[in-house]
Amino acid sequence: MAFNISQFFLSLNHCLLIKIIQKVDLNIHVIDFFNNYLIDRKTNYLWNNFSSHIFDVNVGIGQGSAFSPILSVLYLSLFLYILEKCLKNLQIPISIISFVDNSLFILQDKYLEMSNARLFCSYNVISIFLKKFGLVVELSKTEIFHFSRVQGLFNPLPLDLSILEESILSPKNS
Repeated sequence: MAFNISQFFLSLNHCLLIKIIQKVDLNIHVIDFFNNYLIDRKTNYLWNNFSSHIFDVNVGIGQGSAFSPILSVLYLSLFLYILEKCLKNLQIPISIISFVDNSLFILQDKYLEMSNARLFCSYNVISIFLKKFGLVVELSKTEIFHFSRVQGLFNPLPLDLSILEESILSPKNS
């Protein structure tokens, strides 16, 4: 299953990100820099003798910013750590590959029905954790792929997420 996180860079919780940076135990000057860079940013404009009022510019981490890859990895590392522990406790063997705001979950099972059940459970857990982190799965970009060694006709099952108020994911041709 591959999915995208909606508005990833704009949705990051800056206060949580600062707490994560503090846990990484970086130098206090680095922590202070990011605290000033991310939280309670304000600006105003000056044009000749006119000065605008001061207004907030807490607009998230810019996707093109040099800091975005580093800060997003730090932010997602906590999410992935918690997710991995939870799925391990649920005895769901899953591999996670993350590409900043896109993630790929790989699950292997001998039986397609068991694979779909585990993907369903994993997706539910992922959605709950992402919401707690202030992030949302962009369902329109979610895809599911099934690969099989079966010779001949292979008709993979769709993944029904309707119980979670999502849609049914039909397998993509591989």
